[in-house]
Amino acid sequence: MTHPSPRTDTTAVPRTAVVIVGAGPAGLTLGNILRAASVDCVVLEAESREFIERRPRAGVLEEWAVRGLQRRGLAENLLARAEVHTECEFRFEGRRHRLPYAELTGQHHYVYPQPLLVTDLVREYADVHGGDIRFGVRDVRLHGLDTEHPSVSYDCPQTGQRRLVRCDFVAGCDGARGVTRAALPAERVRVARHDYGIGWLALLAQAPPSSDCVVFGIHPRGFAGHMARSPEVTRYYLQCPPGDDPGNWSDERVWAELRERLGAADAPPLTEGPLIEKRVLDMHNYVVEPQTAGPLFLAGDAAHLTAPIAAKGMNLALHDAFLLGDALVARLGKGDTSGLGEYAARSLRRVWDYQEFSQWLSEIYHGTASGDPYRAGTTLARLRRLFTSPTAATAFAEQYLGTDGTS
Repeated sequence: MTHPSPRTDTTAVPRTAVVIVGAGPAGLTLGNILRAASVDCVVLEAESREFIERRPRAGVLEEWAVRGLQRRGLAENLLARAEVHTECEFRFEGRRHRLPYAELTGQHHYVYPQPLLVTDLVREYADVHGGDIRFGVRDVRLHGLDTEHPSVSYDCPQTGQRRLVRCDFVAGCDGARGVTRAALPAERVRVARHDYGIGWLALLAQAPPSSDCVVFGIHPRGFAGHMARSPEVTRYYLQCPPGDDPGNWSDERVWAELRERLGAADAPPLTEGPLIEKRVLDMHNYVVEPQTAGPLFLAGDAAHLTAPIAAKGMNLALHDAFLLGDALVARLGKGDTSGLGEYAARSLRRVWDYQEFSQWLSEIYHGTASGDPYRAGTTLARLRRLFTSPTAATAFAEQYLGTDGTS
């Protein structure tokens, strides 16, 4: 919720053009775009710099997103260090099936863990360009969103004092449970939500990848996924009941299930190692409309969430940051309001496209484990079609890579 403006001597209150709440990929990319255009901004982040640079998150970037970072001078380390993936592999009915999506589309994926991207973006914003970023802030509140003089207040971690920053615009990039989403007027907000009714046990193994590409295991016992994160670390997923306790999954049980669900003829054995992360993710998506309220603009997970089913979340966050950054630069630099007026509609076109693909792909991943023979049969029919119809394979590849014309 928004809060009344605090009583203070506004002549002594610092002012900036944009306050960005949240230092994830969306907030940091937006901050860098604004700094490059000489637009004053302040980034507020509840966690420490060390925490956000180590927090395990996504790792798959679509080529259009990387090119967008490159055009803005934000991809030097990424392009030097990221792995390029050109195909993926499905395993079902005891066999391996490769899908060479780069051959079908001319596009590929980059694998670059989100903590590395965040580290790059923080360094560029704060260390290289001297951007104002304040870590460890508490009790962030938004004020005056229905006036011409919005502001943001917070508790300073160094002094414990209440601080206030006046601004022209607020960018809400603080995720699903952040304060900015809650500031939207309740009577105007519609949240479209879809719960899949399944969970994924998210695992990080201190072990080299066991394949040169992403592997999807489609199995009657449940989905399993293998995704490289670095030469030394591999991300795995195991379908499990929603709300399951990670404590129910011993290392021995995890590796036994991974061997079973990812097993296929001629598949190399999994390279096992210590499991350094275990957490259960309940699979759900949501879309918040509107994404704006006066001077407040939401971006990334504050505005929409896609479960990791299709690896779209970080890409959508970057898409929002590109759109919103360019729109704010045009508004503050040239007085051009068209970009801000079109921001939500342009964002939502890609959001809903990715939501639909995530829902379709969930049926592929989970249909054979549903206990419903009809769903299992149609799931296997869809899978077989991917590897017998070039048209079906190309359509999948375009959606998987985000190259199907969505702007």
